[in-house]
Amino acid sequence: MAIKKKTPAQTFHVPGISAEDSTTIVTALQDRLFAYTDLHLVLKHAHWNVVGANFIGVHEMLDPQVEAVRGFADVVAERIATLGGTPIGTPGALVAARSWDDYAIGKDTAQAHLGALDLVYTGVIEDNRSVIERIGDLDPITEDMVIGQTGDLEQFHWFVRAHLENNGGQLATRGAQTEIQAANAAREPQKGAAKKAVRTKKS
Repeated sequence: MAIKKKTPAQTFHVPGISAEDSTTIVTALQDRLFAYTDLHLVLKHAHWNVVGANFIGVHEMLDPQVEAVRGFADVVAERIATLGGTPIGTPGALVAARSWDDYAIGKDTAQAHLGALDLVYTGVIEDNRSVIERIGDLDPITEDMVIGQTGDLEQFHWFVRAHLENNGGQLATRGAQTEIQAANAAREPQKGAAKKAVRTKKS
């Protein structure tokens, strides 16, 4: 039976930040490190497994997002170390600590992946905003770092959602609670458009 490793204790702290506050910040950042590590793998998985009519556009859109999120993970890990913490980047630790399930979509259409990624980005961004609120009064430097990363994530989320929005501003995934529900909902407009095209052709 594997023994769960404890997070190494901090032996020093950034001047001007108390030991207690530093521990709070490092704990919040470690959660973001796990989230970013998971997110860039999920985005790469979608990049590899997207198929269908919009394949190339979505395939090429996701790679810059992968690289950016990998960069976020590196910056967060180095901030943890700067604060006197020990960044943990092992797969087993991530799986043991995460509060979310594995990405649910395999090989599938662009719309299905985009629908699922809408929920993935929503979760990461909501958690980032919670971290911003929690650490804002403790360390404005770390807060500024997370704010900048969150702004980029929100733009990536917009890129995803632009494929899911109709001309009335409604998202195909609205109301979806799981990635599978979101993927199924995102497919529906495509099915409807295909049926309409067939009917138009026949008439």
